[in-house]
Amino acid sequence: MGVTFGARTTVAPSLVKLADDRVAWFVAVLWVTGLLKIFGALIGIGLTHRRGRRIGRLLVFCGGGATVLLVWHGCLFVAHGALVEVGARSVAPDLAGLTRWYLCLWGPWFIVGGLAFAAATTRYVRRLDARGEVRLYGAVGALGALLLSLVSMITGIG
Repeated sequence: MGVTFGARTTVAPSLVKLADDRVAWFVAVLWVTGLLKIFGALIGIGLTHRRGRRIGRLLVFCGGGATVLLVWHGCLFVAHGALVEVGARSVAPDLAGLTRWYLCLWGPWFIVGGLAFAAATTRYVRRLDARGEVRLYGAVGALGALLLSLVSMITGIG
């Protein structure tokens, strides 16, 4: 939304500078990220009650994808932070203080969110379909999210 309150000590200085300078593409990324968070919240809410067949499949697909994206992202934060803390990996001096935030707060928070999506999706599937047909949608969503994450990591985009 354009405010960097609290971000100066928990986010990379280069990202804070992009936000402060109101770089158009970065502001657009922030807005898209915000919209994706709202979409995720709607998926989470949707998983709390039984829906129609099509909507149910979409919810399970998105729930599986959200599970993988959040847990994967959190594990990367924790692994990187742990490697920096034990001295196996180094970072720029201005980023050194941030690694503890990613190790102790952001990483675990993403993992907990992913596990919450996993629990909600699993519970939804158990209530919706005992035969396992809907589980395929969750598996496809999870594998798609993993593939997307791997591609973005290999290409350096994400």
